[in-house]
Amino acid sequence: MMHAPTLFGILNITADSFSDGGKYLAPDDALRHAHALVANGADVVDVGAASSHPDAEDVGAAGEIARLARVVPPLVAAGVPLSVDTFEPDVQLWALGQGVAYLNDIQGFPHTDIYPALASASAKLVVMHGVHGRGRARRLDVPADEIWPRIFSFFDDRIAALEAAGIARERLVLDPGMGFFLGTDPEVSLTVLRGVGQLEGRYGLPVLISVSRKSFLRAMTGRDVANIAPATLAAEMFAVSAGARYIRTHAPGSLRDALAVSRALRLFSP
Repeated sequence: MMHAPTLFGILNITADSFSDGGKYLAPDDALRHAHALVANGADVVDVGAASSHPDAEDVGAAGEIARLARVVPPLVAAGVPLSVDTFEPDVQLWALGQGVAYLNDIQGFPHTDIYPALASASAKLVVMHGVHGRGRARRLDVPADEIWPRIFSFFDDRIAALEAAGIARERLVLDPGMGFFLGTDPEVSLTVLRGVGQLEGRYGLPVLISVSRKSFLRAMTGRDVANIAPATLAAEMFAVSAGARYIRTHAPGSLRDALAVSRALRLFSP
């Protein structure tokens, strides 16, 4: 049976995120949306101040911190569990100083110079795989039959490096990536989604899945971002059924409702 996942509600304080760029860039709008995400069922608010899609602008660490500094401290003071979504090491160090509960890195924490600070902190680390390596996502063509060996090789190396630096294994959450982080062909994302249970089985660590409004769902259905919610929900529910313990989503309310109905029908345990 499925287990109820931890829901990460997505808060983009960016000008150019593919789904809601500019919508929550103003601090008051961002704070209102963060509280709305929690009211609608998010367990954690995942705050990103720089978009990672292939056509995004380069904000820089100082720009990210300037945006985050207007939002993170009041949310922490209000008791909202936060994740900061950034691949900039200076931003990660700043976020740790604010007392956030999670760091979420699309590069999977490659910067060994901050490993001592990561090891001495208590925040959980969402270690994401991406075929792009470092930086934002890029449009790469990766054959579906190559993706799992790539993912396993990445996590074998990265988990070992983090543990060797004194970072407790139980603080790690694994994210295999989705959409452009895996490749341009939707079948690659589907291949990973179908096999998501392999990650927890291999490493004994919880898995986070982020399919919300992703490019592969839009390519499959021909829907735009405004009309992709049903496909997103279907993919999220499949991920939960496959064993994902964390779901990162723009719409925690819809997912929470779907999970409640599934629980009432005894499709998964509380």
